Amino acid sequence: MHGSHPFMPQFLALTIGLCGGLAAYYFALPLPWMLGPMVANTVAAMLRAPIAGPDRLRPYVIPVIGVMLGSGVSADVLGLLGSWLITLLLLPLFLICAAGISYAVYRRLGGYDPVTAFYSAMPGGINEMLILGAAAGGDERRIALAHAARVLIIIVFVALFFGLVLGVTSGGEEARAQWIGLYQITALDYAILGICAVLGAILGKWLGLPAAPIFGPMILSGVAHIAGWVTVAPPTIFVIAAQVTIGTIIGTRFVGATLREIRTDIGLSAVASFLMLIAAVGFAELIVRISGIPLAQAFLAFSPGGLTEMSLLTLAMGQDVAYVSVMHIIRITMVIALAPFLFTLTRTRKG
Repeated sequence: MHGSHPFMPQFLALTIGLCGGLAAYYFALPLPWMLGPMVANTVAAMLRAPIAGPDRLRPYVIPVIGVMLGSGVSADVLGLLGSWLITLLLLPLFLICAAGISYAVYRRLGGYDPVTAFYSAMPGGINEMLILGAAAGGDERRIALAHAARVLIIIVFVALFFGLVLGVTSGGEEARAQWIGLYQITALDYAILGICAVLGAILGKWLGLPAAPIFGPMILSGVAHIAGWVTVAPPTIFVIAAQVTIGTIIGTRFVGATLREIRTDIGLSAVASFLMLIAAVGFAELIVRISGIPLAQAFLAFSPGGLTEMSLLTLAMGQDVAYVSVMHIIRITMVIALAPFLFTLTRTRKG
């Protein structure tokens, strides 16, 4: 790639992503615009294609997704806060259970050293776990691959579970209505949604909110929608662009890894993710019995994928975005806050 423009590998990855998205949409796969680019770029990375992740676009597309998630918040949602209590109480138990299962897989099956196994197993944000794991002396590459594989596998599993087991699919009439919405959106709507995205990201960071680039815009967009200042979601074209970008970034995380590494890490992650998802189904079933929240929603709230990806999946499947997003934000915050403490605790106990 000597002499080529530095953006060419990123442009190629996005092109592969878009083609993957179109193919997935054509074959009516669940969440096509994220799954397609993700799988296509993972394959391209394994085939040693000269691609790179368009990571610089991430700060621009994440607030768009935040605004979109906020558009799913309504005044009715606020009345349901009480019924979320059971989920919140069960969440720490689920996290201990999921992380324990996952740690056993990486330590016993994978033979990872304790630090790498611990931070690979934590169902938290990929960037945060990478920083904490590296600081504790773990193998950065393995931690990164473990989390990239977890997000990839869980999205595929969950999308297929929804489509094949629960019979819930994305797209259809709603997507068509949103395309039409592109022509109904006014300049004022654009201005309000744009302010929510930019100001939300800045305020979120300033206030030190968890997952600030997505949570800040989501809160402002939610307020704007509840107040009735704006009644539309961002047009589908922007949402699709955001999904293709996110999917492409996830797929390109496997660039530079050897086939053997990828095979080992994806294999271990598939076992760990599958066991985590079985635990998620069990806890979701418990929530359904206690609080009557639908199984689909409770399952999405406990599926340990990435916040952005799980929220997009929730929206695509027509489920309660506010409930699922809030649970994932709390999960990631809990993991980031407690992981170093738990790590120290386990090390001193063994010592």
